[in-house]
Amino acid sequence: MTQQTQPLLLSNYDYHLPESLIARYPLENRTSSRLLHVSDRGCQDLHFGDLIELLNPGDLLVLNDTKVIKARLHGQKQTGGAVEVLVERILPDEAGAPANQALCHVRSSRSPKAGQVLSLADDQMRATVMGRQDNLFILSFESPILADLDKYGQMPIPPYFERKAGEKDDERYQTVFHDPAKSASVAAPTASLHLDEALLTQLRQKGVQIAFVTLHVGSGTFAPVKVDNLADHIMHAEYAHLPAPTAALINATKAAGSRIVAVGTTVTRTLETAHLHRVDGELVEFSGDTQIFIYPPYEFGVVDCLITNFHLPKSTLLMLVSAFAGTQAIKDAYNHAIEHQYRFFSYGDAMFLERHTPSS
Repeated sequence: MTQQTQPLLLSNYDYHLPESLIARYPLENRTSSRLLHVSDRGCQDLHFGDLIELLNPGDLLVLNDTKVIKARLHGQKQTGGAVEVLVERILPDEAGAPANQALCHVRSSRSPKAGQVLSLADDQMRATVMGRQDNLFILSFESPILADLDKYGQMPIPPYFERKAGEKDDERYQTVFHDPAKSASVAAPTASLHLDEALLTQLRQKGVQIAFVTLHVGSGTFAPVKVDNLADHIMHAEYAHLPAPTAALINATKAAGSRIVAVGTTVTRTLETAHLHRVDGELVEFSGDTQIFIYPPYEFGVVDCLITNFHLPKSTLLMLVSAFAGTQAIKDAYNHAIEHQYRFFSYGDAMFLERHTPSS
């Protein structure tokens, strides 16, 4: 009984990381990062370019093609107080016109009230507070949000960078294969930041298949779990889409005996959500919000291998990778990474995880 319930404790997913190992800036080249191969055989130190040796012809690499928007804005309230806005989710316009309302995080000394107008980006943008939805504010902007964010917003780099976003982040906190028509994420699918066009071409030439899903990443990806029992945690919602062609390719790859390799926890959550909605045992197109919370024990239905970065302590993502590779294996891998000076978090190094198969 103790062994079964222990992984449900939040304290089982905490660790100490030296500040010096937080990667606050990207490396010069995307593929220059290190890659820790974690399997039932232990840990192996590689570089990201070695990924081509870990994949076999016929394997399917699944990527998240979402685009990160410049979601952070600074400005003032009508009272003159400073305010910071992070656009969390743009609300759809029922008439099909470009949207001008969004759910936002608003940071200020005092929370703005309904009816107040916020002056943002040196008064280039204005937004009226319409009300609240849970911990988020509903803001109505004077003009379509996406176009103005692209002009005046800042890339929403993680808070632990402890710096302002720069021009380099506009390029590097974005995947090389993002779809401009899918602009909605407020955090990057960071495992994919290691891929460049040259490596993707090499993988295709080897016979590795590549397909795409979409999950619009929310800021909740950085939020620590605050309950002691994981079963009490309520997961934030994010929009996910598994297109029909990708679903069909996954089914065919599985039938052929090849592996599904998810690049990132966002892809993993999308595929495992779709697995819950399969028809006659096969994946079909899925579109909608997901609140799937993956933690040990969890039986994965789609993903065979997972490429991922190192995650924050007490985060849902650390719990997901523990469910995938095994809690002890992840603890050992993180200890190994710290001892060998790996770089952590969004601009840090990566892991290649093989799915743990518990012995009977």
